[in-house]
Amino acid sequence: MNLSNIVQRGWEFVGKGDFDALILDYTDDMTFVMPGQEDILRGRRTFRKALNNLGGLLPPGFEITELRQIETGNEVVSIVEWKSDKVAASQLSVLFQFEGDKIYEERWFVDTEQWKNLF
Repeated sequence: MNLSNIVQRGWEFVGKGDFDALILDYTDDMTFVMPGQEDILRGRRTFRKALNNLGGLLPPGFEITELRQIETGNEVVSIVEWKSDKVAASQLSVLFQFEGDKIYEERWFVDTEQWKNLF
């Protein structure tokens, strides 16, 4: 399985709310860097607990409208087109870095001013 397929499968798990399956593709000591690059979660168990509150981390009405993967070396970038209750269309990107076939870092890149104004 190529790395892009692992990332795509992860997005599908998120869509289904199957977070226990999602975290199996992460290393135990993984790092998750949230929008704004200031909030950092460390460790798969901490990440899993945070996923229980995913609805509160995303803007109201958040919906992914298109998803593309770009893979090079041990990295995959997801280009995410999305909308929400307050935004008709926008984009963000997520960088996934791998050790073998496991994600050791996930880092979100968003327009932080736009993101803050959605809550």
